[in-house]
Amino acid sequence: MILAVDTSTQMVGLALFDGNQIVGEMCWQSQNHHTVELAPALDQLLVRCGILPSDLNGIAVALGPGSFTSLRIGLAFVKGLSLALHIPIVGIPTLDILAFAQPARDIPMAVVLHAGRSRFAVGWYDYKSSGWIKRNDLQVLSLDELGELVQAPIYICGELTGEERHILTKKRKNIVLASPVQSLRRPSYLAFLGWKRLKQNDTDEVVELAPIYLHVASSIPD
Repeated sequence: MILAVDTSTQMVGLALFDGNQIVGEMCWQSQNHHTVELAPALDQLLVRCGILPSDLNGIAVALGPGSFTSLRIGLAFVKGLSLALHIPIVGIPTLDILAFAQPARDIPMAVVLHAGRSRFAVGWYDYKSSGWIKRNDLQVLSLDELGELVQAPIYICGELTGEERHILTKKRKNIVLASPVQSLRRPSYLAFLGWKRLKQNDTDEVVELAPIYLHVASSIPD
């Protein structure tokens, strides 16, 4: 049984996966209360699913980018569990989780995540036979800057407000937006990606595991 934990943004997610099915999943919008909400939410999920902490044999955690504080809270939480239960841990980049959940497209994809001060972390992907493959390093862009970069049809997914979705579609007619449902980072996908790595014995060192922070400090406050 693997536990998945995603605290990259205000949208928090937990999932339990046994290798054959998702046993339980929770997603909720936290108002920056990750510290007080995370442990009780996990207890509630375990009880509802009839799972004991001792049943867990691995943890998958979202590494970011995202909120500096929420990522630190999530990493500290899963590291404590990993050490206490003596189980391995794997870290998965947050944008890769959302990219993995998207259907095949014959156009490139941009995955976006709020980075503070009306700016976004943007990851670029192309679809290959093995799935969505990251094209290059992350960028930090405003919606205007993102729109200016779009010169050909592109699929965009990520956490966007109604106003932000309107701005993007108004700016460029060749932007195809994922639906709000497709843009939700479901922790079940994180659990599956983590499970695949655990099956390959591709784990991370608990002490060395660190969040992915964007190296533009002035652009990514919490």
